[in-house]
Amino acid sequence: VQLVESGGGSVQPGGSLSLSCLASGFVFKQYAINCYRQAPGKEREMVAHIIGAGDVTKHADSVLGRFAISRDNAAYTVYLQMDRVKPEDTAVYYCHRPSRGGPKYAYWGQGTQVTVSS
Repeated sequence: VQLVESGGGSVQPGGSLSLSCLASGFVFKQYAINCYRQAPGKEREMVAHIIGAGDVTKHADSVLGRFAISRDNAAYTVYLQMDRVKPEDTAVYYCHRPSRGGPKYAYWGQGTQVTVSS
């Protein structure tokens, strides 16, 4: 199983950024995918969740209305569209695939840095 994030970078407050998570090694459409982030000195938090079929999503209150998670099962890819970003969105963003064996068997991507600064 591999999860590879891309699309991070620097953006000004109020701007937009689109992150991608390319998956491989498992039947993609059978698994929900989560997006987490971790800011310096803070705990990792879940930002967004999308089920395997892609028609049910959840977003953290802190990003609701600004971020949108989606997926293309044919392309084995999850997207996180980030609009109207704020400095507090600065963090490393991670893809996460839960495991039916429990949290310790979940899979994580390597993360991509997002920096929001003027």
